[in-house]
Amino acid sequence: MHRFVAAMLAVASCASIAQAQTSSPLESSSPFTLESALSAAGASSPSLEAADAGVRAASAGRTVAGLRPNPEVQVQIENVGGSGQYRGTQSAETTTGLALPIELGGKRSARIAVADSRSDRARLDAAIAAADLRERVTQSYIAAAAAERRVDLARQQAGFADNGFRAASMRVNAGAASPIEQQRADVQRVNAEVALDRAIREAAVARENLARLIGQPVVGPLDSGWFDRIGTYGPSVPVSVAGTLTLVAAETDVTTANAQVRLARAQRMPDITLSAGARRLSASNDMAAVFGVSIPFPVFNNGRAAVSQAEAERQRADALRRVVVVDTEQQIAAAQADLANAAATARAAGGPALAAAAEAARIARIGYAQGKFGQLDLLEAERTLADTKTAFADALAAYHQAEARLARLTTPAPERNGGGQ
Repeated sequence: MHRFVAAMLAVASCASIAQAQTSSPLESSSPFTLESALSAAGASSPSLEAADAGVRAASAGRTVAGLRPNPEVQVQIENVGGSGQYRGTQSAETTTGLALPIELGGKRSARIAVADSRSDRARLDAAIAAADLRERVTQSYIAAAAAERRVDLARQQAGFADNGFRAASMRVNAGAASPIEQQRADVQRVNAEVALDRAIREAAVARENLARLIGQPVVGPLDSGWFDRIGTYGPSVPVSVAGTLTLVAAETDVTTANAQVRLARAQRMPDITLSAGARRLSASNDMAAVFGVSIPFPVFNNGRAAVSQAEAERQRADALRRVVVVDTEQQIAAAQADLANAAATARAAGGPALAAAAEAARIARIGYAQGKFGQLDLLEAERTLADTKTAFADALAAYHQAEARLARLTTPAPERNGGGQ
């Protein structure tokens, strides 16, 4: 009888393995890779569209900053609509002229400096948007790939639980075990089926979230080869924050603040307006030239408050830059540690630990079928194998998440374009 039970269990195990290895139409198609997801997201992302619009707006702002003030055409009629000799327009004096504002104190070059800095910041914002989108898509892809891996694990666990239930039923029917073992195995089978249904739903949600993010359906299986791949493992090399997107953006904010201080100081210099024209005297029909100079008198607003405000903003930008340096260094160090820890855990869980757990579970199944091991021994071995596989999948997900985060933190900034006047 024991040999019959062992043979039946072996057949059921082989059937389960064959079912797990049988590829469905979805799994037989080409994998949907991370690069495909990134390409699709880049073509339809509203965040990139907004960043591109910001770059165009900053470029237009640079053009506006370089424009000079428009001249004014002035027409003035005097000595009309009065009484006596000034009744009507018989004594009218008509003056037609042109007024030209003249900017002093380097206002135009200061405006251009501010606009150039803002253009650099807009390009950095576009690069930041692209880097953030890449990280977000990568994290979503990791979540979907990990969810699909958990479905595979749950399906395997459901198969093992079903085989265990069959073996327990055979042993009970043969009088080799108590009916409680069959009930316990049935509970394990039901729980495994519930866990499989939950894993399938979570995988579907993760795939739908990825599809929403990239703007198109995710067709085919995800790239399990990429998910299983772990990079070179070794001591973390310190990474400098110099030249990274985050730091360069903070430095550009400081540059903008400096340019705004310069502009505020330049605006304290009053501009003058030169005018020239011709006056016609209706009474004698004579013509005369008219010249004028207009100079503002800074009594109420002399620009000191604006300079103080700009200098305070510069101090704030510089302080925030120093905060960014410290925070980014800490985040890079934490991401490197997470990457190393996840790599070590994945190698251990997917290597010797997984092999030992799989062998222990195999021996426990055979021993239980032959009556050499109790059901609790089998359940413990199966639980250890499931926990090891889950730990391996979780470690792979944590590894790729830390890798994506580290890549985002160390993304280099694009080269700045020099501005002209």
